[in-house]
Amino acid sequence: MVLCMKTTVDIADALLAAAKKVAAEERTTLRALIEEGLRSVLERRQKRGGFRLRRASFRGNGLQAEVREGSWERVRDLIYEGRGA
Repeated sequence: MVLCMKTTVDIADALLAAAKKVAAEERTTLRALIEEGLRSVLERRQKRGGFRLRRASFRGNGLQAEVREGSWERVRDLIYEGRGA
């Protein structure tokens, strides 16, 4: 059994007109065209997978000695050192 739910969406006038024209040319319904578009977008997003952050580290010896054991307040002080009050 196929269940369908009615809903209302706001679509820009020009987009709706273009969609109706395509639906008429292809002898299909606006509903079928919208469902096809939604399925296509959902499938593409599902295949895309999650975001993966590229490795952007560089060679070095870790944190500088003056912040290695310091607090966030010390880091903040170093960041703003020489920049006013």
